[in-house]
Amino acid sequence: MSRDYWENRYQTGDMPWEKGEPSPGLVDFLAQHPGLSRSTVCVPGCGTGHDAREWARSGFPTSGFDLAPSAIRLAREKTLAAGLTAKFELANFLSDAPPQKFDWLWEHTLFCAIRPVERDDYVRAVLRWLKPDGQFLAVNYINCGPDGPPFPTTREEQVARFSSHFELVADWVPRSYPNREGREHMFWWRRKAI
Repeated sequence: MSRDYWENRYQTGDMPWEKGEPSPGLVDFLAQHPGLSRSTVCVPGCGTGHDAREWARSGFPTSGFDLAPSAIRLAREKTLAAGLTAKFELANFLSDAPPQKFDWLWEHTLFCAIRPVERDDYVRAVLRWLKPDGQFLAVNYINCGPDGPPFPTTREEQVARFSSHFELVADWVPRSYPNREGREHMFWWRRKAI
């Protein structure tokens, strides 16, 4: 699925993932962990920037990245209108070099939006974009049907793919959007020392 594929989805308004608000699981996580160090956050597949703005609203220096130029334009416009500060850049998370290494990497179903054959590339990208002592927080679709995107994953797949490089701090079923209740799973990983 190319940049043109995703840009066309934005241009035609075919964006069922656009909920108009940040991930409820992220909102809850940030509220429950007010003592987190306000360090850099990367949001790959940021879309129109709702989650990036939530991190920024909570005091984190935040950068969002997306393949689609329209997503980046909308994210910038909405962030400016909200009176918040966050950076948004066009990038292919799976293949581009990061502009810097980040302390946190947050994603909401990006893993499930890419083709399953790209999932090894995804793991390598997380390692490339995250600092050696960084933390990875993700919400994945567990039950979304086989015809994607999104493409489902399982807790077992997540553990198998990430546990050699990351310590699983916690995982749980988060509060979700109304049409996703009980269909998502949240993972908090800490990168293992090299």
